[in-house]
Amino acid sequence: MVEIRPLGEEDRPWALRVETESWGEPAVARLGELVDPTRLPGFVAVAGGRRAGLVTYAVRGRECEVVTLRSLSEGRGVARALLDAVRDAALEAGCRRLWLVTTNDNVRALALFQRWGMDLVALHRNAVTDARRRLKPSIPERGANGIPILHELELEARLEPDGPPGSS
Repeated sequence: MVEIRPLGEEDRPWALRVETESWGEPAVARLGELVDPTRLPGFVAVAGGRRAGLVTYAVRGRECEVVTLRSLSEGRGVARALLDAVRDAALEAGCRRLWLVTTNDNVRALALFQRWGMDLVALHRNAVTDARRRLKPSIPERGANGIPILHELELEARLEPDGPPGSS
């Protein structure tokens, strides 16, 4: 059983550690800019009495971006539950688009996002290569599967109040 709760101030030191361990530093490079997720709203997943995942997001107008998503307990529905929570927050804020950017090597997440109801809407060719050169040299050359990390992939879900993605 996964419980989701809003990211609170008491979670911020833990969230900073998770973001730093996950991304090499508490900054995410995407679409040609660095985004600091450490002050963004988010949700924490709790399973078995322990924090099991974190998501941060940013609402801008009628769009909501999932800035970071990290499951610390894969295969237990943590990421799906966190996405559901962001979707609900986005709908409450009047958003009509939920979107995120990931890298071409992130094959497990790509499968999850598409099963959840997101569509691939853009390939930003060599965007990671450019970000590594201009913004964040700490981005590794290869991912965990040995796949070169080169491109950013943009996915989105169109939000409808009566039929949100991931609800089936």
